[in-house]
Amino acid sequence: MSAYQKQGRWRIESMSSSDSNALGISQNLDTEVGKVVIDMGLATKTEIEFCREQQKQASDPNQRSLADLLVEHSFITVNQAKRIRGTLEERRQSQIPGYTLLGKLGKGAMATVYKGKQLSLDRIVAIKVLPKKMSDNQEFVDRFYKEGKAAARLGHNNIVQAIDVGSTVDGFHYFVMEYVEGKTLYDFMQPPPIGEGRSFSEEEALDIMIQMAEALAHAHERGLIHRDVKPKNIILTSDGIAKLTDLGLARDVDDKRAAETEAGKAYGTPYYISPEQIRGEVDIDFRADIYSLGATFYHMVTGRPPFDGETPTAVMHKHLKQQLVPPDHLNTALSAGVGEIIEFAMAKNRDDRYHQTTDMLDDLKLVRDGNAPDHARQQVDLDSLEKLEKHANTVDIDAAPPQPDLFGNPLVVALLAVCGVSLLVNILLLVRWLTSG
Repeated sequence: MSAYQKQGRWRIESMSSSDSNALGISQNLDTEVGKVVIDMGLATKTEIEFCREQQKQASDPNQRSLADLLVEHSFITVNQAKRIRGTLEERRQSQIPGYTLLGKLGKGAMATVYKGKQLSLDRIVAIKVLPKKMSDNQEFVDRFYKEGKAAARLGHNNIVQAIDVGSTVDGFHYFVMEYVEGKTLYDFMQPPPIGEGRSFSEEEALDIMIQMAEALAHAHERGLIHRDVKPKNIILTSDGIAKLTDLGLARDVDDKRAAETEAGKAYGTPYYISPEQIRGEVDIDFRADIYSLGATFYHMVTGRPPFDGETPTAVMHKHLKQQLVPPDHLNTALSAGVGEIIEFAMAKNRDDRYHQTTDMLDDLKLVRDGNAPDHARQQVDLDSLEKLEKHANTVDIDAAPPQPDLFGNPLVVALLAVCGVSLLVNILLLVRWLTSG
C-alpha cells in the first residue's frame, strides 16, 4: 500500500464512530454509494466491483464500507468521499413526503434551507432541514420544532408563515414555510461584490421599520418575543414588502421554565443584542426586541452597527457600558425625529425605552409623515426639564442674595448730599467756637 493510500486510510478511519463507518455512511448504503460514485464519474463499474470483491474476501465484511475501500485503493479521495456523503444526504432529504426539493437557497449554522414544491397545493415553499449531525442533539431538535410551532401561532403579512413541520423516515427534521422571493437587509448591506454595500435612505428605512414594528406588535400581543431581530432576519421583496423570519430563539414571555434554563446565558446576535439579554436576565420581555429593532434601524441609516469590536465579547461590553454615538452625527442628513426614535429605543435601561411596541410604531408613522415623534420627543422634553430644574435648584442654593444698588436711587443721593452739607456746617461752627475762646 502506498504512503498516500496509508494516509488516506488513516484519515478516513480517524473519523470513525462506534455506530457508523468513517464517513458516516453505513454499509447498508453501499449500493447507493456505488451509484453516486458512478453518476459523478469518480470511479468505473470495474473499480466498484473490485472493491466489492475485497469486501467479500475480508474476514469481517462489516468492518469496511465501500467508501473506505474506494479511498484505500485511491479510486476516490477523502474529499470526494465527503462530497458523496453530502450528495446522499441531500437525496435522502429530498424524500420529504408531500414535497419535492428544487434547489438550495442557503445554509446557516444550524440548518439548510431549500426551495421546494408542495405537491398537494402545487405551490413553491421554503423547506428548512436540520442536518443529520444536529439531529443527535435533542436541544437542537427541540428548538427546531419550537420555531415551527411559534411561527404557526402568528398570522401577519410581515412575518414568514409556517406551513408544516415533521421528520422523514431517515430521521431528517424539516420545517416548511412560506417562500419569499427577495434578499435580506444583511445581503443588501454586505460590501461588494457579495452585496451592494448600501445604507438605506430615511424614507426607505422608515417604511421597513414600520412594517417590522407592526410584525413585532403582532407577536408581542400574543406573548411571543423574537429575541433575534437583525438585518439577516428581515427579508425585503422586490415590491418593498419586509418579512420577519427565523423564530429559532423566539420564546413565550410567560415561559418561566425556559427562562430559568437559559438564565445567565446570552441568546442573540452581538451587534444587535439588548443589554438585558447580554446579562442573561430571566424576565426578558418585548423591550429586548425594541432595542434590537432600534439597533437594526441604526445600522440601516448609518451604514454601520451601533457598536463594533474585535470580538463578540467586546461588542457586547459596549452595549452594556459605552454611550451610543447619535445616528445623526454619522449621517447629518437624518431628521431629528429618526435620531430620537433610535436613541429612545436603544436606551440601556429598558425602563427608559418605549413602554409598548405600538408606541414605537406610532412614532415611526409620525416621523414618516413629517411630524415630530410623540413618545420619544415627550421623553426628551421631560429629561430636559428635569435637568433644568436641577440646575435651577443648584443656583438658588449656592448664589448669594442680590445686593440693592443704593447709589442708583435719586432720593438716597439727595439725602446723602443734605447730610454732607449739614456735617460741613457743623464742622465750621465748631472751628469758629474754638478759635473765639
